[in-house]
Amino acid sequence: MINHISGRLIEKFPTHAIIEANGVGYHLNISLNTFSKLGASESCKLLAYLSIKEDSHTLYGFIDEAEREIFVLLISVNGVGPNTARMMLSSLSPDEVMEAIATDDVGLLKGVKGIGAKTAQRIILDLKDKIESNSTSEGGISSAERNTKKEEALSALLALGFSKAAIEKVLRAILKAQPSLDIEGLIKAALKKL
Repeated sequence: MINHISGRLIEKFPTHAIIEANGVGYHLNISLNTFSKLGASESCKLLAYLSIKEDSHTLYGFIDEAEREIFVLLISVNGVGPNTARMMLSSLSPDEVMEAIATDDVGLLKGVKGIGAKTAQRIILDLKDKIESNSTSEGGISSAERNTKKEEALSALLALGFSKAAIEKVLRAILKAQPSLDIEGLIKAALKKL
C-alpha cells in the first residue's frame, strides 16, 4: 500500500496532479477540495490511496487524512466507487459529507452528480454509525480522529472477546464524555465498563 507521495509538483489540474518523486512521475486523481488547497509550490506531499481493479491500478491523492478517511468510508458502501467518492469530495468538503451523513441529509448528498436518492440513503445507512457529528470537541479532536481511535479500540476489545454491540455502546459513551482520551486510555476506560 502506498501511504503518501512527496516530491516536486509537475502539473496540477482540477481532476489530477502529477508529482515527480525520485525520477518517477505519479499521476494522482484528486478532488476539487485537494486541488484548491494544493497551492502552486514546487514541492508537495499528497496522501494516497491505490485502487486495484481487474483492468487498472489507479492512484488517488488527498490533501489531508480527513479527506482520505472519508473517501475510504465512501467506497466501502455498495454502489459507490472511487470516482463517485471523488465526485462527492469535489462537490462537498469532507466536513459537509460527514455532517450530511450524521444528520441524515439525503437532499445534500443527492445534490452530487451521480448520487440518486437510493444511493444517498444507502450511504447514510451504512456510514451513520461510523461518522459522528463533525463538531470539534472541547479537546480539539475532530470526528475523523475520534472514529480512528474508536475503530482501533473496537478491534482490540473484539480480540479480547467482548461483544461488538456492547463495545460500541461503551466507546460511544466514553468518547462523548472524554473525547481527548488516547487509544490506550480509551481501551482502559472501556475495560472498566465492560
